[in-house]
Amino acid sequence: MSPHQSLVLLARGGYAARGVIYLIIGIFALLAAQDSSKSKDSHSSLEVLLSQPFGHALVGLVVMGLLAFAGWRVLQATRDVDHHGKEPKGLVIRAGLLAGGLINGALAFFALGLLISGLKSSGGSGGDQTQDLLARLLSWDHSNVLIYLIALIPLGVGIAHIIKGWKASFEKYFEADEDVMRYVRPVSRFGLIARGVVFIEIAVLLIISGSTYKAMDPPGMKDALDALQNLPAGGVVLMVMALGLIAFSVYSFSEAAWRKINMDVPGMSGT
Repeated sequence: MSPHQSLVLLARGGYAARGVIYLIIGIFALLAAQDSSKSKDSHSSLEVLLSQPFGHALVGLVVMGLLAFAGWRVLQATRDVDHHGKEPKGLVIRAGLLAGGLINGALAFFALGLLISGLKSSGGSGGDQTQDLLARLLSWDHSNVLIYLIALIPLGVGIAHIIKGWKASFEKYFEADEDVMRYVRPVSRFGLIARGVVFIEIAVLLIISGSTYKAMDPPGMKDALDALQNLPAGGVVLMVMALGLIAFSVYSFSEAAWRKINMDVPGMSGT
């Protein structure tokens, strides 16, 4: 297989894996709109996937897809395959892509830990290690400043998603005719805006907790969706966000099928 073809498979497999994760999260959030005890995050989604028939094989495929997606994101950031450039705006976008690659890589290794160590032992030890690491990191007198800085990442990602969805700027990366885009466009816009809202809420939760942050798991998607559920008419709000995350999974699957994968990367010539 040529480097050209390998890069295409790397990217498309990664987008598909992201679609699987967000489809499961969205379905769980939809169920949680009626039952608050249901899980709503990516880790719980992988754990439930593992418990299904052929769960190990399914999670194994997701691990490979997430690693592929992480690699593609790193390539997008470091080799600028989408031509964002070196201007401030382009560098910010590339930094966000790099952060996304690291996050998806970490999620892949979490899923790999489930496969290697078993669900129960992996979940317990992973949580302890996380708390120990955070305890050391946050022992610094001004650790709240670090939390504020970290909050800028989901804040920037969230704003970028909302702008991307509102302007439908993702269309320039698609190779699909109008018969396809007439369906993909509105669903993708809804999904991007919904994911943006969730990321902004994660940033707000980090900022609010910055001055009193303790050694515990940082707020994530589950906390953001829980907070939405606690609002007036929270069940309806959560249902809308759940549908939005499912729409984002459709956007990811659409990228797997029709996204342009640029090949003009040094050292990777096409066939």
